[in-house]
Amino acid sequence: MTAIDSSTDGTQGAWLRSDVQDRLLVLAAGGRWNMASAVRLQVDLEMLEGPSGGLVELNAAEITGIDSTGAWLLYRTLKRLREEGLETRLVNASPTVAEMLDQMAANDVPHPAAPPVENGLIRVVRHMGETTEEIFWEVIDGIAFLGLVMQTLGGTLLHPSRLRLTPLVFHMEKVGLNALPIVGLISFLIGVVLAYQGATQLQKFGAEVFVVDLIGVSVLREIGILLTAIVVAGRSGSAFTAQIGSMKVNEEVDAMRTLGLDPIQVLVIPRTLALVLMLPLLAFFSDIMGLLGGGLMAWSVLDVSPGQFIERLNGSIGMWTFWVGIIKAPVFGLLIALVGCYEGLQVANSAESVGSRTTRSVVESIFLVMIVDAVFSIFFAYIGI
Repeated sequence: MTAIDSSTDGTQGAWLRSDVQDRLLVLAAGGRWNMASAVRLQVDLEMLEGPSGGLVELNAAEITGIDSTGAWLLYRTLKRLREEGLETRLVNASPTVAEMLDQMAANDVPHPAAPPVENGLIRVVRHMGETTEEIFWEVIDGIAFLGLVMQTLGGTLLHPSRLRLTPLVFHMEKVGLNALPIVGLISFLIGVVLAYQGATQLQKFGAEVFVVDLIGVSVLREIGILLTAIVVAGRSGSAFTAQIGSMKVNEEVDAMRTLGLDPIQVLVIPRTLALVLMLPLLAFFSDIMGLLGGGLMAWSVLDVSPGQFIERLNGSIGMWTFWVGIIKAPVFGLLIALVGCYEGLQVANSAESVGSRTTRSVVESIFLVMIVDAVFSIFFAYIGI
């Protein structure tokens, strides 16, 4: 028999006696198994071994006190022996000792292994792949939404009674009439900037008279419609997303479907038609304000009178210079409206989703407007316009 004792007088401290009988290891524990005494047995308990494939029996009849430290030490010893292939058994344990050991077993939950450290390059490639897949499915969903809207719009044109005139006029006022001040101001200032910067550069070559050509072509073909589309995307496209998204959060869209109303017909069609109809008018107003700003700056910087400005403008631009910008307007309006309404219908049931979808709506609208404008530019250059 082997005795392991941590007490000074042999009775108060924790002690453990072991005896090997054939294939049975008998452990007798006694004393107070607490932090002050049991921890001294730790090294000896770690070296304790039993017969290979045998049985370990722990007799806890003489344990007079135990705390969590002592209970953990006993539990860990029995657990190690089990992992070595031995069968363990606790006998003659008081309810307190048994309960403490059960608590140790219940709380012995292994910590999850730390995830492996991913290579930086692999992480970047994986992120690119996930983003590409997300964009791909977003494009597919967008095309499907476009088809759904066109189908609904076709049904509306075949049955004009389905068109909701009051919402249509309301949204035409919101996206068109109410946008005139900001669109006009920005276009006017851009015209001023173009005239000033163009005059500064062209004066170096004695060609300042061509500043009128610069203002006319740039404003009518590109700047006017692009600025209008960007302003409308940030102003009206985001409003569409926020409005429809708030209705999704408040379950109003679900209520519409319950009542047998089509959200595309009720929410999307009026907004889309309003933007398609009003963006060409806004673009025309933007063109006028841009030319007005450029003309005033040319008058003040280059002494080009309004009459000379108009005469030079008539000689430098043709009909298609004006119509190129106007033709783009309804297409841009359709894109902005579709993106704004689509992102609004994708909002989840949270205020955070409304904000994130609104941001995506503005970014995606401006991005698509730029891409389509580039396609238009290449197409018009190809056909010689």
